[in-house]
Amino acid sequence: MAFADPSRSQKRQIIKNKGGSPPWTHLEPSRHKSPGARTCQVLLCSIEYSLFVGDNIFDRLLRRVHTGFMETPDTLREAIIWFSDFEHCREFMMALRWPDGVVKCPRCNSEKVLWISKERVWKCYGKHDHLKFSLKTLTIFEDSPIALEKWLPAAWLLMCCKNGISSYELHRALGVTQKTAWFMLHRIRLAMQDGNTGGMIGGEVEVDESFIGGKARNMHKDVKARKIRGTGPEGKAIVAAVLERGGKVRARVVETRRKHTLQKPVRENVKPGSTLYSDALKSYDGLEENFEHQVIDHAIEYVRGNVHTNGMENFWSLLKRGLNGTYVSVEPYHLFRYLDEQAFRFNTRLDGDGEKISDGERFVIGMKQIVGKRLTYDQLIGKSKDAEEGQSPKRPA
Repeated sequence: MAFADPSRSQKRQIIKNKGGSPPWTHLEPSRHKSPGARTCQVLLCSIEYSLFVGDNIFDRLLRRVHTGFMETPDTLREAIIWFSDFEHCREFMMALRWPDGVVKCPRCNSEKVLWISKERVWKCYGKHDHLKFSLKTLTIFEDSPIALEKWLPAAWLLMCCKNGISSYELHRALGVTQKTAWFMLHRIRLAMQDGNTGGMIGGEVEVDESFIGGKARNMHKDVKARKIRGTGPEGKAIVAAVLERGGKVRARVVETRRKHTLQKPVRENVKPGSTLYSDALKSYDGLEENFEHQVIDHAIEYVRGNVHTNGMENFWSLLKRGLNGTYVSVEPYHLFRYLDEQAFRFNTRLDGDGEKISDGERFVIGMKQIVGKRLTYDQLIGKSKDAEEGQSPKRPA
């Protein structure tokens, strides 16, 4: 049974039953000024409407989550149905890129543009090269032949699935090749990357590091001889992270566990004077000069009052569950992308008021970061002459 959007009369009846007047009666739609362009109407209301559909006891409410600039689906099922229509994709992307409803050329910022419905592009009347642009221009979707009807559900899956989604699973779900699905996922991870960390974190902060890599006992003899060159953590990737309790986590790949390497992300991301909690690793010695540093020795205990690193252990658990269970094998060269993916989901669990963020809201947060980012296949596999700036295993958190 397909869901259908309630008609205007049904919406008014719903609001009337709840009391009050319909929110859209107080809003004026933003109309595009260009000739031939369609009207871009964005409802800025914050009242959620619901409608029962069907006669069976398992029929549920039809819901849309209001995310501040438009209505978006609330569940994966609704997202697949909603974004299967290009017009819904177009409205969503237009509201995302031009919240005021006025389409502007992404290259010259001119409002003198014309919508060409047959080609699904706009034409700019400015004086520059590449006059035509689409919804994908200057985003992670640029130059992709894959339709938005597939891109948006793929982004939803990666941003909202707790343990991620593998390229093989995505290729079966969308009907694309595994290579295409792998490329799509990495482009979405680029959007999930927090390029602007939003300043330094403070308060109570946990610091920890972890090793990423397969167990030697699970490796074939020739693989073990190639990858394992010592004992313990030898041959594994090292990830260092800082976590603000009740806030965000920032993680990066580091080369060693030496003092100058592990203390660098702490000093770059944590405000001086903050309370730091770490384990008894000697590399953290010296942080007490700028921070209130407290240590928990895991050889003796894991919790001593408020002194523990259990928040970081939670993040490591989620990260390794995805790496080991979903992705199985991750090359160290690409590890930082998977860190960005897990950190994004971890950081978008709760809002600033401590309320749980829905999948629809998390999806919009991630989609707001797609503009101005580009990843080509040659950059992804490291064959481009102008490889991504800062996109290396040593990229700052």
